Amino acid sequence: MTTAPALWCVGPGGAEMRPGAMGDGVLVDTLFSGISRGTERLVLDGRVPDSEHDRMRGPAMEGAFPFPVKYGYSAVGRVAEGRLAGRAVFALHPHQSRFRLPEDALTPLPEGLPPARAVLAANMETALTLIWDSGAGPGDRIAVVGAGVVGALTAYLAARLPGAEVTLIDTNPARAALARDMGCAFADPSGAPAECDVVLHLSASAEGLGTAMACAGTEATIVEGSWHGTGNVAVPLGGAFHSRRLRVVGSQVGRIPAARAPRWTYARRLAKALDLLQDDTLDALVSGETEFTDLPDRYAAILSDPATLCHRIRYDPK
Repeated sequence: MTTAPALWCVGPGGAEMRPGAMGDGVLVDTLFSGISRGTERLVLDGRVPDSEHDRMRGPAMEGAFPFPVKYGYSAVGRVAEGRLAGRAVFALHPHQSRFRLPEDALTPLPEGLPPARAVLAANMETALTLIWDSGAGPGDRIAVVGAGVVGALTAYLAARLPGAEVTLIDTNPARAALARDMGCAFADPSGAPAECDVVLHLSASAEGLGTAMACAGTEATIVEGSWHGTGNVAVPLGGAFHSRRLRVVGSQVGRIPAARAPRWTYARRLAKALDLLQDDTLDALVSGETEFTDLPDRYAAILSDPATLCHRIRYDPK
């Protein structure tokens, strides 16, 4: 077998089931995959900038931006052969029923981690990188703007810093319960805290960035973790921005932060992200589930629904 059913983005807002190349290496039967709503929505809309076409290529991506393209990077499967036969593994792979990858591209799940939750691994890896880039430490007053899945995971990690005061900020009042689950306070933008030591922005909106900058205290750092694709965002550089000597820092999971690069590999970071998922509380971040065979018809609606956190795809391995 050289191909298997896979989800392809075929035009703005359009998805189809088409054959996907199996690749080379050991055989993996997919159990679950996770939809990363922000990035995959930009891909489906054809909003990946020309300058990022090469950097945005996933390890097992097929096709080319803008279309047609087989895209995704959060798959959990069971190895069918070789040294890891029978093991559940995480892999950076698009939505596809079966695939082959080299063994060193497969990360075994830690004992006790349910495969259904492991689809959050790529998001947790992003959240871990955001915390590193922020420099957040014990006792800090920390604001996270945007209660999507990455924002919630970032707040979850920040809330576990000893003595940290963490507030998750969102325009949707229904996210207050999610903030409690993550172990932090909740506020809408009108009640956002001020004089924060660290602020992380993950709402992918100009309004959210404005809120983030208003939360920051003098000499504080604002980490911009949203990715806007081809969009342009107004940045409020007037008012007290200069007098407070604020710093806006970009963060992207595609690189290990320089201060950790001498010791941390991508494999070590991914393994740690999987370890950090061993908390039943994090099941609250899965907001829905769809059978793989139904995905082409539902994909656009899932990506356009603002209530979506991590949407999980369930497969029927043979």
